[in-house]
Amino acid sequence: MRPIAQFPQSVKKRIRYLLTDIDDTLTVTGKLPSIVFSAMEHLQKAGIRVIPITGRPAGWCDHIARMWHVDGLVGENGALYFYYRSSEKRMIRRFWKSKEERRLDREKLDHIRREVLVKVPGCAVASDQAYREADLAIDFCEDVPALPASAVNDIKAVFEASGATAKASSIHVNGWFGNYDKLAMCRLMLKEVFQENLDDIRDRVVYCGDSPNDAPMFGYFPNSVGVANVHRFESELEFLPHWVTEGEGGYGFAEMVAILLDR
Repeated sequence: MRPIAQFPQSVKKRIRYLLTDIDDTLTVTGKLPSIVFSAMEHLQKAGIRVIPITGRPAGWCDHIARMWHVDGLVGENGALYFYYRSSEKRMIRRFWKSKEERRLDREKLDHIRREVLVKVPGCAVASDQAYREADLAIDFCEDVPALPASAVNDIKAVFEASGATAKASSIHVNGWFGNYDKLAMCRLMLKEVFQENLDDIRDRVVYCGDSPNDAPMFGYFPNSVGVANVHRFESELEFLPHWVTEGEGGYGFAEMVAILLDR
């Protein structure tokens, strides 16, 4: 990982999209610093589209798509994208699976929920679960005392034993049924909303993240960036980001934006 301060001037001029995780990438101890909102606004004014790629729930995504300086977002680790068409005052909600498929998945996830709460003491259903459409989020450190890595692995094992996909963020283990992920839905959103083939433009995209569930994005995008707290997960990451900030969380994000816009 190279310091973001060394990001090449020639590449900065080509960037058209900024994709970013939210938790511990835009936030600092669970809060969004005002400098993050300013940074996103500056990106849009510079003609760079801002698209959060998050594990957070559909209910939060509706709010974010309407009220943040973003150009849509991918939520629930790829289960959906939301895009607010302001000219029509209309929210575009696109799900990977049908409503009936999601209902059937929910029945299986409810069984996993009961099992994981018994097998892994100290974990809890995430406080944002009520606003989710497609996955189950198990909290291991957001609103509960932090659990050890072994407990996180145990949570993942319960999901996987039932045939679900399980990914750990910096706060939750998210589990779902389906062959989608952040990258797959990002690819679909770029095609359907912006008429872009992601494979053709990936060198014009920056992806910013901080934790193991960002690894596929780090590996795919040549201009991937980790905020400084990504160092905590180096041993767990299949792919490391190419660049890293000095600041953690939202402060690192704002540091990156300032460098990218210094053309």
